[in-house]
Amino acid sequence: MVSIEDLKRIVLFQNLPDQMLEKLLPVVKEESFKEREIIYEAGNAATHFYSLKRGKVLLEAELTPTLIISLGSIKTGYSFGWAALNPPATHTSYAVSVEPSEMFVISGDKYLDLLDHNEAMGYLIMLNSARILENRLEHRTGQFLKSISKHPEIRRLLGL
Repeated sequence: MVSIEDLKRIVLFQNLPDQMLEKLLPVVKEESFKEREIIYEAGNAATHFYSLKRGKVLLEAELTPTLIISLGSIKTGYSFGWAALNPPATHTSYAVSVEPSEMFVISGDKYLDLLDHNEAMGYLIMLNSARILENRLEHRTGQFLKSISKHPEIRRLLGL
C-alpha cells in the first residue's frame, strides 16, 4: 500500500503538504516490473503517469530494428510518462526497466481530474513539473550541442 512517506520521496511531490498527498493516495497504485520488462511502447496510447519508487528505467527509441538509442534514464524518485497529462497522446519512446523496479502508477485521466478539482495542488504539481521538465530540456540541449559539435562536418565549419 502506498503511503504519504512514499510519495514524499518522489521529486514531483516533495513540497506538497500532507493533506494534498492524502488526496493523491486513492489514485496511486504500486506496480513491479522485472528486468528488461517493457513498461510502455512507442505509438501506444499514453494513459498512465509513472514515478519510480525503486530501480531504474531507460527511455529508448528504435531507429531501425537493429539500432535502438537511449534517450535518457529515470532514477529513483523521478517521474516519466508525461504524455499521459496531455490526452489524447501517444508515447514517442519505449520505457524499459533496466533492473527489477517498483513504480507508482496513476491513471492520467484520474490524475488530471484530481488536479482540476484541487486547484492549489494542481498549481504546485504543475509548477514542480515545469521545473523538472525545464531541467530535463536543458540537459538534453547540452547533450545535443555536445554531440553535434563532434560531427566532422560541423567541426570543419567551426575550424576545429
